[in-house]
Amino acid sequence: MPRRQVYRAWRGIEMKTVVCFGEALIDFQPVSGPDPAGTTTYQQHAGGAPANVAVAVASLGGRSGFVGMLGSDAFGDFLFESLGKAGVDMGHVQRTSAAPTALAFVTLDAQGERSFSFYRQPAADLLFRECKLAPAVFEDAAAFHACSNSLTEEGIAQATLACLRRARQAGVLVSFDVNLRPALWPREANPAPRIWSALALADVVKLSREELGFLAASVDGEAAVIEALWKHRAALLIVTDGSRPLRWFAPGTQGALESFRVRAIDSTAAGDAFTGGLLYALASRGIGRESLPALLADAERFDEVLRFAAACGALAVTRRGAFAAMPSRSEVETLLHSQSPATAEVTAE
Repeated sequence: MPRRQVYRAWRGIEMKTVVCFGEALIDFQPVSGPDPAGTTTYQQHAGGAPANVAVAVASLGGRSGFVGMLGSDAFGDFLFESLGKAGVDMGHVQRTSAAPTALAFVTLDAQGERSFSFYRQPAADLLFRECKLAPAVFEDAAAFHACSNSLTEEGIAQATLACLRRARQAGVLVSFDVNLRPALWPREANPAPRIWSALALADVVKLSREELGFLAASVDGEAAVIEALWKHRAALLIVTDGSRPLRWFAPGTQGALESFRVRAIDSTAAGDAFTGGLLYALASRGIGRESLPALLADAERFDEVLRFAAACGALAVTRRGAFAAMPSRSEVETLLHSQSPATAEVTAE
């Protein structure tokens, strides 16, 4: 079956909702370099890792919803409107006047790699509590996605872990992207214990190469990380590494996928675009927790899912911003049909 027909076949499935939980904030991106007086001009963009994933899914034509707390301020209004315009279901979003919306200033180097300066504590997204999560969130959910940015303080950490447990109890596939931002954590805090608490509840785990190294230092190396994930019932680990090949692991097998060749402008939301593409590809095929192992055992079908996600991440780095960087399904399919990254040999452990 030609690839173009395969991707069309996805559209015949009644897709459930990818629910994304946690952080939404304003990314201030530099419009240009400093002027002669040394002043840099910034422009606001809607962002926040889980919010980016929700927009990525919606931009591909899928169903997504966002769950979290936004400030009752102009920035919160901007986020609410931006998510809604992107096609994200906002029916489970809370608003508060008790804290402002978080801000992040983004700096880009010559290769488009980004760094952040956060203005977040206190911030509205940290005030969400599990009691605000309606049971209806899980009724039509294909996946529930979160990241470690909602583990940085005790209250929001307990809310996040409780929501992940409820998703598991509801039979919903749980996705977790570590997305470690050390600047968001208290200086004396060790993020590893809370992150491992969340990983213990995940079916799908996404890490960067640096995050795998961080977790490996908390146990006894990379092999111990992978063994611990399987012990906690995870089914899939994906490790991304910028423009270098990604690695994936499943119980008893592993492999790699070459990256797409693109010109990088801004890597701000590349990982979120990849994750959104992955969750869209799974949900649009009707793949949930119970059927995920069968997909992983089918090399051709799993390769198609990985390539789709990788194409989403690659396209996101070719444009600025976070929400604005998320590709459409037609753009992804165009890239898929113009390039064919090679899948490295799959090996058994």
